[in-house]
Amino acid sequence: MNRAFQNVLVTGGAGFIGSNFIRYLLHQADFHGRVINYDILTYAGNLANLDDVVQECGQNGRYVFVRGDICDRESVEEVVRRYDIDTVVHFAAESHVDRSIHDPSAFIKTNVLGTQVLLDVARQAWQGRQDVLFHHISTDEVYGSLGNEGAFREDTPYDPRSPYSASKAAADHLVMAYFHTYGLPITLSNCSNNYGPYQFPEKLIPLMICNMEERKPLPVYGDGKNIRDWLYVEDHNAAVWIIMKNGKAGEKYNIGGETEWENIRLVEELCKIYAELTGTPLGEITNLITYVKDRPGHDRRYAIDCSKLKDELGWQKAHDFQSGLQKTVQWYVNNKSWIGNVQSGEYMKWIETNYGQR
Repeated sequence: MNRAFQNVLVTGGAGFIGSNFIRYLLHQADFHGRVINYDILTYAGNLANLDDVVQECGQNGRYVFVRGDICDRESVEEVVRRYDIDTVVHFAAESHVDRSIHDPSAFIKTNVLGTQVLLDVARQAWQGRQDVLFHHISTDEVYGSLGNEGAFREDTPYDPRSPYSASKAAADHLVMAYFHTYGLPITLSNCSNNYGPYQFPEKLIPLMICNMEERKPLPVYGDGKNIRDWLYVEDHNAAVWIIMKNGKAGEKYNIGGETEWENIRLVEELCKIYAELTGTPLGEITNLITYVKDRPGHDRRYAIDCSKLKDELGWQKAHDFQSGLQKTVQWYVNNKSWIGNVQSGEYMKWIETNYGQR
């Protein structure tokens, strides 16, 4: 199977993974179509993430931005009709676990109801066509928590532990239900923790780097021994592209970095890389490490078995963890203006001035 795509709707395309995917897709030699970026532009959606894409592809019409809410059915229907969408790549989501603990309702609305709106609009617009595709981006957190051994497989039972992972699990089930009930051509991927450039500094790696820059405490939950599997964002997007082109309709694929690190070890490694890159005494940075009270429902360990993706579709990651971390720290050190813009609130003021409030 080798699908061809003409008009690809990327939801959440101004966010971290979505913007990196758009950049990746437009640089692929075997993609000659158009990308429509549909994003509501919340605090984590930043059009500055795509300045280079606008310069390269905005004038020739291969890249279009539309501001909109995936929960707004009329808006979604209009975009799908106007741009003759034949492919949906659904990144848009509320994704920060800590925020879901404080306000679950926003996660249910966006991640569950928003996904249902997209699925239903696609189903009605495509009317049984099989030359179309709805690809849903999900997370390994839907599987729950692992013990000391083993890894999540595609057939691992769902066991979400936070409002965020519960909302993503519900969305996953809806996507599969639309395939089985209506025959909607779908593929689904569950990925491990992404890292790389343009990630909003609330997630672990960019938060630590930004705090190092400002000499703020480096907060580590609990005993710091929670384990995560880390995946460089470009490797993730390469996997998504392979699944879109060649994945079997109705199938799900796990995407993992096969790189397990304890949180405290990761923070210490980030300190070392930052100190070397900036010429800062290592002790000056490691002294900032601060243990804080663990968050509720904090899963102990994640690990992804991505052998299905590798064996069936031939995917291999291109970045080892050390080189990926090095590139990531260097990017944040070199892009202080981007960090300042998103942290200061100036970006949201610019959005309100240019696009109005939603």
